[in-house]
Amino acid sequence: MLRVHLVAKLSLPSKVSNHTGYPNGFEGDVLDGDQLKTLLGGLKRNGLLEDVGHILTGYIGKESFLRGVIDVLQTLRNRTKGKMVRYICDPVLGDSGKFYVPQDLVSIYRDEVIPLADVVTPNQFEVEQLTGISVRSIEDAKRACQALHDIGPELVVITSLVFEDAKEVDDKGEKYITILASSRVKREAGGYEDELWSVDSPILPGRFTGTGDLCAALLLGWTARESNLAIVMQKVISTMYCVIKSTWEHQSENLNNKNNELRLIQSKKVIEDPPDLFEAQKVADVRPNKGVGNTDGALNTRIK
Repeated sequence: MLRVHLVAKLSLPSKVSNHTGYPNGFEGDVLDGDQLKTLLGGLKRNGLLEDVGHILTGYIGKESFLRGVIDVLQTLRNRTKGKMVRYICDPVLGDSGKFYVPQDLVSIYRDEVIPLADVVTPNQFEVEQLTGISVRSIEDAKRACQALHDIGPELVVITSLVFEDAKEVDDKGEKYITILASSRVKREAGGYEDELWSVDSPILPGRFTGTGDLCAALLLGWTARESNLAIVMQKVISTMYCVIKSTWEHQSENLNNKNNELRLIQSKKVIEDPPDLFEAQKVADVRPNKGVGNTDGALNTRIK
């Protein structure tokens, strides 16, 4: 997917047979910290680190590997001859009230990893674990974004929000999911200002493994080429919706098909040039630093 966006890619193997969404589980093991350091050594010897501009991490199941990521990031930032290495951290912890990883990783992400990140992309469950804020409304989500900004990242994207007062999209009773992005920008006069954008998308039926990975990769690709956060949001969410919709339709038409993969290859054209399905809306009532007053605002995103 990243190569479609002209982002050169070095992938580290996961050492598992398949992703976790298959009904009969998977075989294999996740890398540990020592194995990661061994792979890093091979990349160093072959001169493959100097041109790295981005690092993206997703599911990490072991504490030693997570701490190894810190070493990798510091090594990359020291070996790229002054060029910036952006770190996009997808802090995969769990979803829907359930942990996928040891709970001990929460504090390591919060205290050691996320402070080094430029972009962080938690879902609703993960942002609650990382900030201690129960996110039930847009105001809660704003506070959670501010808390993560205070840790370090300039861009926070909460990839899936369903609020307790979630309204219907249309007269069919269709529910929506909200994606919220917050960018913290330093002001010339000192201090900072947070700018928030939201996109609402209808919730498609079914469960799809890998959507968080896809979202984080799309954010990397689009933020590498586009500085306008509203446009980035529109491109990312439109792509996500098209890929998930195509996967859902394919599963519905092939009830005996046990292939639980997102239809990424079949969606290449959409990934390259997504249609304009959604319009990002600016969210007001953002807390600026150093005395700028607050204004009330609301979400109002529509499908085009």
